[in-house]
Amino acid sequence: MNARDRDGEGRARSARPRDGLGRPLPYGAQGVERQPEGVVRSPGETVAQAQLLLDAGMPFHAHEVFEDAWKSGPDAEALLWRALAQLAVGLTHAARGNAVGGARLLRRGADALALAGREAAGAGAAPGRPYGMDLVGLVSWARELAGRVEAGAVVDAAAEAPHLTGGPGPV
Repeated sequence: MNARDRDGEGRARSARPRDGLGRPLPYGAQGVERQPEGVVRSPGETVAQAQLLLDAGMPFHAHEVFEDAWKSGPDAEALLWRALAQLAVGLTHAARGNAVGGARLLRRGADALALAGREAAGAGAAPGRPYGMDLVGLVSWARELAGRVEAGAVVDAAAEAPHLTGGPGPV
């Protein structure tokens, strides 16, 4: 492959395989299947698919699912899905050993998710539970994990994966 892979429309797209944390692997290496881009899912499908990926220790791939929802959904929900994508990327960086980036993205995502929850409640949605997700619990999880990451914790993405709707799991 050339140094700059392109998709069918000529946009730069890396064709290199990736590992479970989204790190590029050498061409020809066995990687994990990437999430297709631009998939339009219902909010429930987005939450379910992202949870499967988080549980499998693949937060980078969950971030791509949230990114699809952010880009294809209504503008009023963009903050919610973008915040969830930031949490997934924060977990990715933390699991890769990038404490500064991981903690920063976890906190940025937590702040945005708290704001999204307040906006949803103001619009008449159930406070803190859009699409059954436990936003209060997710914000708490992200802030607590950010603190542990800054203190030097080694992060296993699957073991630290939040449960988006609450219940069993770290949240």
